[in-house]
Amino acid sequence: MYFERPSAEVPPVEQLLGWSWPEWVTAPLNDGVEVFALPQRLTLALANAGSTELKELAHRWTTRLRAADGDDMTDDDLLAVLQGVARLAASAVSTGGGLYSWSY
Repeated sequence: MYFERPSAEVPPVEQLLGWSWPEWVTAPLNDGVEVFALPQRLTLALANAGSTELKELAHRWTTRLRAADGDDMTDDDLLAVLQGVARLAASAVSTGGGLYSWSY
């Protein structure tokens, strides 16, 4: 979804509803912990993304975050975050696994 039709703008709702999104592995628990499985298509796209694609994605991500949050945007290096996730995706693909996200 992020690599096929790049855009600095949020896509229309109809397009968003047509995409494959992360799925619950466990629903949120009382302590707020939740686990998502990322779609295989996204895992493969991240695993195969080159540095230029990751830079473009980080730029679009930053643009959207700034539009939504203004100056309250995170100070994290979003390119470094994407590069780390891409390395995890490459490892997952090479071992036949998948990517999961735990959040609190």
